[in-house]
Amino acid sequence: MKILVADDSRVMRQIVIRTLRQAGFGDHDIVEANDGTSAHETVASEKPDLVLSDWNMPGMTGIELLRALRAGGNTVPFGFITSESSEEMATIASDGGALFLITKPFTADIFREQLGSLLG
Repeated sequence: MKILVADDSRVMRQIVIRTLRQAGFGDHDIVEANDGTSAHETVASEKPDLVLSDWNMPGMTGIELLRALRAGGNTVPFGFITSESSEEMATIASDGGALFLITKPFTADIFREQLGSLLG
């Protein structure tokens, strides 16, 4: 499987990738995008099996990315990894088609719990 990690922080992308490995998902192909616009292009070119996106990114936010993908008919499984979390954000994410919203800081256990059924 191929996983797209989209975050405007290179360091945070590396932390997410390291945590994926710690959670036992290191055998999957991982591609990166540094903002929502780049992530949208990467979904088209790389066809990932899962998108893990930050919420707040310049140019195109994570929720705008999700909405653009769904409006274009793309149903790739999508989840948020973000520093902010509220009931309103969780509802917006869910209504937009996101499968989960993981709040930073996170652990390998949280990744296993949220991603285990998707990544096996």
